[in-house]
Amino acid sequence: MLTLAQVKAAAEGLKGVVSRTPLLENKDVNKRLGGRLLLKAECAQRTGAFKIRGAYWRILNMSEAERACGAVTYSSGNHALGVARAAQLLGSTALIVMPSDVPKAKMDATRALGAEIVTFDRDTESSDDVVERIRQETGRLIVPPSAHHLVLAGAGTAALELFEQSQEMKAELDAVLIPCGGGGLTAATAVVMSEASPKTQVYAVEPELFDDTRKSLIEGKPVPNPKGLRTICDAIMTPIPNELTFSINKELLAGGLIVSDQHVRAAMRFAFEHYKIVTEPGAVVGLAAVLSGQIDIIGKTIATVITGGNIDASRFCAIIGPEL
Repeated sequence: MLTLAQVKAAAEGLKGVVSRTPLLENKDVNKRLGGRLLLKAECAQRTGAFKIRGAYWRILNMSEAERACGAVTYSSGNHALGVARAAQLLGSTALIVMPSDVPKAKMDATRALGAEIVTFDRDTESSDDVVERIRQETGRLIVPPSAHHLVLAGAGTAALELFEQSQEMKAELDAVLIPCGGGGLTAATAVVMSEASPKTQVYAVEPELFDDTRKSLIEGKPVPNPKGLRTICDAIMTPIPNELTFSINKELLAGGLIVSDQHVRAAMRFAFEHYKIVTEPGAVVGLAAVLSGQIDIIGKTIATVITGGNIDASRFCAIIGPEL
């Protein structure tokens, strides 16, 4: 199982590669909400999302022969960007399997980093099957978005920073809300908090129709999402929790929360207006949960990770709209 020591080792290895992103606080918002709200702005991270943390740590720990063969992964965008940039920095190459309906801006940005892209239909094909076929044909090493202990350790450095920054701000965390797709950042955060701040509760937050982690926590086993559904939260439209992350989450999470697309739209606008940050939909589900009353913040200190900001201007404006 992942440990805090492994996350700290990753943090040392990532120094000078990733940014120590800010932990934002707005006292006027706190007064309005009746508690302290802290936002870890990974939208300001290199490649625009937290994913480069795990991608770089995994590829850095490849052998020279493995890096020469290159990496292959599946991603709806942010992990793709992280793997592509990490491969570029470490003298390797990346092949990314992406759903055909991924926003064009994410595909273009991934190609701009030198990665090759293979698309698949998320409703009729399995990304795992496509990746495995490519691995067998090319010898590339799979760098999964979450289902690897090194990827989790790298992702966990965002949670470690959050905890350290909260201590610097003299904020005792009652809860941390994590946008949850594959569950990697959620699991890594749960491990960090279980050792560094045991009284802090960690929640997975998901969009309606894609709450596979919440349903799996209730059932005690991985439960898939129905196929053919959609949400504006493209970054966290995952089919089912993987075994590695779920084995951690079922033991350490306080629970799962869900928000609607309308809640997400409101949260994106709120983040822009009150914290002056541009976010993508899946990144603000934790903020949306607070603003929509899915969790009580009165008299408490709650943090969430704004996991990414990879969105083009036209889509951002269309989502937040002139009015909600």
